[in-house]
Amino acid sequence: MFAWAAVAFANHLLVADDWARARLAAFAGRSASLWLGGREFLRVVIDEQGLVQQDASATSATVSIELPADTPARLLGDRSALFSAATIAGSADLAQTIGLVFGNLRWDVEEDLSHLVGDVVARRGLQLAGRVAHWHWQGASKLASAITEYLTEEAAEITGRRAIEGFCDEVDAVRDDLARLEKRLARLEASRPTP
Repeated sequence: MFAWAAVAFANHLLVADDWARARLAAFAGRSASLWLGGREFLRVVIDEQGLVQQDASATSATVSIELPADTPARLLGDRSALFSAATIAGSADLAQTIGLVFGNLRWDVEEDLSHLVGDVVARRGLQLAGRVAHWHWQGASKLASAITEYLTEEAAEITGRRAIEGFCDEVDAVRDDLARLEKRLARLEASRPTP
């Protein structure tokens, strides 16, 4: 079920971008296997049009890509970091092309939504959703900041950055003083007359 949905969504994005299909079409007939948490969750083969199809064959994939365990979190944040953290076995050219293509595909949500509800409703709905998401993000950010301030300043449960930096500066000063003292002692020892 997941594999079918992932392939359908990938093809939906690829249909909208000729450049992406052209890049993938150069690898027609080759397959890719995606792994997450030590388990294969998707295996696809590239067709002549540059689209992907589920690959049910038992042959080994042209390229195998192991995604890090925190992939879902990275998808929400920095997608480029996701591909740089992946482990690749097999064809490096195909892996690089897959990373380039799927790292740069963008879903035009407004276009798809406009087919269902019309242009104006789609635009206004996405604007409203963006404002609501921003409002929630801003609220979560302020809450995190308040909790951090409470734990570092009020309850003193966690040491603040300034206190840690001050402690590190004091440790460096003590280390430097100790080094100077050791040099003085070494000079005194060297200048002491031998009996």
